Amino acid sequence: MIEFQVDGMSCGHCIKAVTQALKDADPHALVVVNLAEHTVEVESASDRALLAAALTEAGYPPK
Repeated sequence: MIEFQVDGMSCGHCIKAVTQALKDADPHALVVVNLAEHTVEVESASDRALLAAALTEAGYPPK
């Protein structure tokens, strides 16, 4: 499980955009977004850096 701290997420659109960005990077990823905690948990065989780059490209750079 890979966890990212992602500020700037506040609505359903954010959840959809973050989830889609990660699914584009790894179609088999399991993504859980927590708006209250500003976290994204990803179960994926992909590299953390690749997933972080996908989030950044979508406009949600992780810390």
